[in-house]
Amino acid sequence: MDFCLLSIPWRAIAALGLSALCVGLSRAGEDVPFVTTPDNVTLEMLRAAQVGPGDHVIDLGSGDGRIVILAAKRFGATGLGVEIVPDLVRQSISNAQAAGVAGRVSFREQDLFKTDLAPATVITMYLLPDVNLQLRPALLSLKPGTRLVSHDWDMGDWKPDQTTMVVAPDKKVGLEKSSKVHLWLVPAKVDGLWCGAGLLTGTRLQLSQRYQEIEGTLAHRQRSRKIEGRLEGATLRVLGGRAGELVLEVAGDGLRITAAGGPLTLAQGQVFKRAAADGCG
Repeated sequence: MDFCLLSIPWRAIAALGLSALCVGLSRAGEDVPFVTTPDNVTLEMLRAAQVGPGDHVIDLGSGDGRIVILAAKRFGATGLGVEIVPDLVRQSISNAQAAGVAGRVSFREQDLFKTDLAPATVITMYLLPDVNLQLRPALLSLKPGTRLVSHDWDMGDWKPDQTTMVVAPDKKVGLEKSSKVHLWLVPAKVDGLWCGAGLLTGTRLQLSQRYQEIEGTLAHRQRSRKIEGRLEGATLRVLGGRAGELVLEVAGDGLRITAAGGPLTLAQGQVFKRAAADGCG
């Protein structure tokens, strides 16, 4: 996972707040220098995403291949590195062979915007904010629970689920010798009206979604209450209150209650179905 720098003075880079940095996206000449992510930051990115043997890691702008190689060698994952510089792709393949993980990882000379991200369970990035924003619609369309990890740069108003500060004395970019590791879980799409079935017949759940943050109304006959909650991938956790906890799991066109307290205690296992065009009927 690497950053590339345009051939401009370091003082100018600092004055611009690093806005002159490029991220492996321009088709500049081979003389463009690359700045690698410090090893301890790479490790923290994989740890933050809880990478394990069942994961497939896609690294966007993979440089010399170190992050997918480490994911395979230390955590047992498979991986794909996407990079547009041919020499770096060849170097990555050689590095994977030397590390003994060539059978578990691959590297592709390709525009990251043309990469199929669907097979990933984890995506790692060291891309500037404007590139992250361009990628954001594609990332939000991925399977709920897909883990996204970014070194330093955020996703605008889509706030991370977790941010870790890492001391990075060997960091070659910027004045601060520390890095931020941001983690997002792709949230399921739950915005809209949901209708209770079974024991919940006659109950309506109206949800409004902003990324992983949820507001809404739970109504039964003439009674209703406001709810607030948070999505963790496909799991919706409603903030507890006088009515007790409420946890729902997204499964297809259903929201199944997996935990409940208060008046909904007996409704565990019951399902809300996404409303038809004419509502709950």
